[in-house]
Amino acid sequence: MLVRDFMTTEVTALQETDSLLDARMVFVRSNFRHVPVLRGKQLVGVVTEHDVKQFAPSLMSGVRAEQYNQVLETTPISRAMTRDPVMVRPDQLVFEAATTLYTRRLGCLPVVENGELVGIVTTTDMLRLLVRMIREQGLVAEGTSAPSS
Repeated sequence: MLVRDFMTTEVTALQETDSLLDARMVFVRSNFRHVPVLRGKQLVGVVTEHDVKQFAPSLMSGVRAEQYNQVLETTPISRAMTRDPVMVRPDQLVFEAATTLYTRRLGCLPVVENGELVGIVTTTDMLRLLVRMIREQGLVAEGTSAPSS
């Protein structure tokens, strides 16, 4: 099985010049935890919900809401993102992608083909695949329910 057979192809991405507020809004409005960051069409990084939280000042430190918002509005994603992320190609084996996620302790792998982002593989995608394979192999008792996706 290849990465292209199960990767998520409808990917929300941001530009490196977008602000941390833009990233924060993506995370608030979706269930995403990782967003690829582009320069034009080229992948240059990945920003996570954790990255944004780590970079923003803590409201518990006494910073005013206006100051907090200003930091988010004026800080480009490029300041908080992971640069040059580990990526995979769509023609790679799923096993290779899963091994990379596991051994490198990553939450996602952007999928790049001919220099352009074409998808993303996340740990959630891998778990969905695992559930499907367990069901197909009959390794679960009849009537056992799993969360729907």
